[in-house]
Order: sequence, then structure tokens, then C-alpha cells
Amino acid sequence: MGRYDELFNRSLSDSEGFWAEAAEAITWEKKWDRVLNDDNPPFYRWFEGGKLNTCYNALDRHVEGGRADQTALIYDSPVTNTVKKYTYRELRDTVAAFAGVLKGMGVGKGDTVIVYMPMVPESAIAMLACARIGAVHSVVFGGFAPNELAIRIDDAMPKVIVSASCCIVGA
Repeated sequence: MGRYDELFNRSLSDSEGFWAEAAEAITWEKKWDRVLNDDNPPFYRWFEGGKLNTCYNALDRHVEGGRADQTALIYDSPVTNTVKKYTYRELRDTVAAFAGVLKGMGVGKGDTVIVYMPMVPESAIAMLACARIGAVHSVVFGGFAPNELAIRIDDAMPKVIVSASCCIVGA
């Protein structure tokens, strides 16, 4: 715990330095101008002026960095006895294909997409595809009753709703 305690204490005593150093471990399209803008508490802005793509950081940079054939996602369902593994390359390509589907449906940067699906790989693929094209995803619990789902849809005003046709739930 020595190293953990050291890092934890630094995160408290030098928040800006700690997070600036941590942020160097990810890929930025545009590096930030300012680590922390605390001019208007309690409305703080971290990494102001910076631009990144979460999907790129989750997938593409690992493919480019030599990890293309390593496992990125494991789906293990005890209900259906299904185990499916995706490499970084497979997941990147599947996400890119679905991002293309979303774009083909008119989804663009800033648009909202509701993901109303069970815990299956396609849920993560949909979320990453949204991040890839700059859309906002809103995950809605698959067990919501129709009225609660309608409220979420009205609030989010999605351009698209991604859903599954069915799912199998364990007893």
C-alpha cells in the first residue's frame, strides 16, 4: 500500500500535477490549455481546451500499439452458456462498422442515442460506436417498464434507440 498511499496523497496535495501526469497516458487529439479551471466553484472544468476520443483510446491505440490480437472484451453468460471473446482488432472493426450504421441513420456529433439492451457485447459495441462518432449515449436499464422507458425517451430526445429483440434472463 506504500505506493498507493503516496499516489493518493499526491492526488490530494497536487491535484493538477497528479492529473496532468495521469492524462499523459492517454492520446489527445488536442492537448488541454489548462488542467483545471476553478474560476467558478463549484463548476470546475478539467482539461479545458483538450479534445480526445474515448473510443480511440479504448480500442484503436491498442491496435496501433501492437495489442491487436490480445483479448479486449470477454462475454461470459452463465444463462446461455455462451463465451465470446473479442480481440482489440475485432472489437475496433465491429464498433467502426456499427458507427457507420449510426452515421447512415443520421446520427452525428452531439446527437443522443439510447441504448436499451441487456448485458450483451452489442451493448458495449453500441456505446463505443457512439463515442467514436461523438454522439452521446444514454443507457436505459433493460428491465424498465414501458412508462419509465417512455419518460427516459422523452427526456433524452434520442435520434436513435438501439435495442434488442429479446433476451434470456436467469431465474
